Amino acid sequence: MKTLNVLALILVLLCTNASTEWPTHTVCKEENLEIYYKSCDPQQDFAFSIDRCSDVTTHTFDIRAAMVLRHSIKELYVKIDLIINRKTVLSYTETLCGPGVSKLIFCGKKKGEHLYYEGPVTLGIKEIPQGDYTIAARLTNEDHVTVACADFTVKNYLDY
Repeated sequence: MKTLNVLALILVLLCTNASTEWPTHTVCKEENLEIYYKSCDPQQDFAFSIDRCSDVTTHTFDIRAAMVLRHSIKELYVKIDLIINRKTVLSYTETLCGPGVSKLIFCGKKKGEHLYYEGPVTLGIKEIPQGDYTIAARLTNEDHVTVACADFTVKNYLDY
């Protein structure tokens, strides 16, 4: 009987770890705007939400994001790629945390700490580009280790 229980447990553990992909999460979905994301870090998913899709079309909107840190953040860098038809058409990089730079409230957080942010975000653009595209975002620390990573799928058919 114990052998059967052990085999069942091993089977469950193997099946649970067999997939390295996280589910696709819906950020928002309205008539002419849909935004989805999927973590591209095989070891960790995270939570991200926006109250209403229509808020994204404003210059500044409120988000909620949460995760548990697997790596400490002394320095933090972001790389964002705009991908259309599987080709990167625009890349953006920025230092978010580092010596003399502290653009985020969670700079200096340690491994195992919970990150939670609820508040305004400003995109820095007046309009979200129309069409179907992917925005790949990757946060890395001073050791070039991925802290968080996501691919956002945007389907925007809004008339501006």
